[in-house]
Amino acid sequence: MKVAITTQDNDIDALVDPRFGRAAWFIIVDPESEEWTAVDNRANADAGGGAGVQAGTIVADQGVGAVITGNVGPNAHRTLAAAGVSVYQAGNGVTAREALRRYKAQELPAVTTPTVAGHWS
Repeated sequence: MKVAITTQDNDIDALVDPRFGRAAWFIIVDPESEEWTAVDNRANADAGGGAGVQAGTIVADQGVGAVITGNVGPNAHRTLAAAGVSVYQAGNGVTAREALRRYKAQELPAVTTPTVAGHWS
């Protein structure tokens, strides 16, 4: 099962982006092999609305089973839940590589409800 990690740059050593829908990049990684690719989400960063739904669709289309992010709003949370994608929360100042390590060690909290209101930036 692949994992999507929101990041501020297109590298696994980039910091986790605190936003889901408006994250600059998604690092799509296979937790077992740790092979990864970067998916550009910068077009959603300045979206007037719908960024969470659009981002949720992007990661679901990548075939991920889990997302690691800082926060997730209500629309994105509904989109991910409908696609069967679990959400986990990483802390501030954490790289995607470290977040992946914590995910694999089951040290990240699962997010079962939105963590912020809509249109949070």
